[in-house]
Amino acid sequence: MRCPNNPILLQYAHPTNPRFTFGTSNPLRVFEIVFWLGLALVFYAYLGYGLVLWAFVNVKRMFIPIKSPVSTDLPEVTFVVCAYNEEDWIRRKIDNSLTIEYPRTLLRFCFVTDGSDDHTEELVRTYPFPPDVRWQLLHQPERRGKIAAFQRAMQQIKSPVVVSTDANTHVNPEAIRRLVRHFADPQVGAVAGEKRISMAEKDDASSAGEGIYWKYESLLKQWDAELWSVVGAAGELFAIRTECYEPVPPDTLVEDFYLTMRIAQHGWRVQYEPEAWAAEASSASVAEEMKRKVRIAAGGLQAVWRLGSLLNPFQYGVLSFQYISHRVLRWTLAPILLPILLIINIILAFQGSFYYQILLLGQIIFYLAALTGWILEQKKLKVKILFVPYYFCLMNWAMYAGFVRLMRGKQSVLWEKAKRAGEE
Repeated sequence: MRCPNNPILLQYAHPTNPRFTFGTSNPLRVFEIVFWLGLALVFYAYLGYGLVLWAFVNVKRMFIPIKSPVSTDLPEVTFVVCAYNEEDWIRRKIDNSLTIEYPRTLLRFCFVTDGSDDHTEELVRTYPFPPDVRWQLLHQPERRGKIAAFQRAMQQIKSPVVVSTDANTHVNPEAIRRLVRHFADPQVGAVAGEKRISMAEKDDASSAGEGIYWKYESLLKQWDAELWSVVGAAGELFAIRTECYEPVPPDTLVEDFYLTMRIAQHGWRVQYEPEAWAAEASSASVAEEMKRKVRIAAGGLQAVWRLGSLLNPFQYGVLSFQYISHRVLRWTLAPILLPILLIINIILAFQGSFYYQILLLGQIIFYLAALTGWILEQKKLKVKILFVPYYFCLMNWAMYAGFVRLMRGKQSVLWEKAKRAGEE
């Protein structure tokens, strides 16, 4: 039977009618779908996950009230400091470590200076430790990277808890007590401390951006821990149950993240303790910050590959949701989508749509703000409103550089240390 020549039906069914198309045969329609899906994913990766996490945590609080960890038991603790060529910091680090408020009979210090060819090893060996302080120095001439140094220390540790910190950080006196109280919960296998950036008024835009970034990260870590588990601890300060430790592949680039994620993968929770913090100076310059970001980017991509099984929510449930939302999207799809969204937005804006023109204007303003921040950075001028777009672009550019370095096999565990503000 032939369809009647109804002019209304023909109007909406005719293939040349711009108001109706079947499927996605129209290229502009495909661009629109990709644009909105991509925009939603980028927003979710950087801000949306924080909003979703906040909502989940508040719903959880309605049914399960927050309980502060309370424990009178103080386990024996080994405080590990891995230091490579840290002669500018190591004495200050020891001074700071001795201010930690924890029973001396339950605390042992272990300093690992492997590969150092400056005065780091000598400064530790000759430091005037008080008689009641138990300490140990491990040193070998060969440099094999931080994870190899940490694993050498772990082979000799007998205490049930290990606290690891970087040599160029300042730790608050209550840090160990605050960290170990979480181990009263038998589900907790590791505890992440808070990383803080010490900024001077003269610090540059990248330094300020770094500080803002870590404040946001700390908030996400706090909510992550409340929902289920922190998604990887920062190496500046964290604690682990010794029984949870497993050797990390020696070529691992971000050993702190990989180590604590493996603990979570085995079913333990990684908690977060904001009252145990390690403060470090901001990067000395944009170039120094870029060194660090590229290494972390390469390590993050390596970790995504090696922790591939964690992408399965049917096996790991909430942990997979947190891992994908907090880390994987930021390290993979989001940076790829940023230039794609700009190109598609230009194409759609030139079709005359007012909405796409407004969105394109917003993107142009954002990237111009980042570019202006970079230009002012070269002239040693600071405009705080430009810190966020500038640092955002810096981080995402580092992901591309990190990917290239990883693919070319140029990123070694023997990475070049980025200089911090205040270093010579």
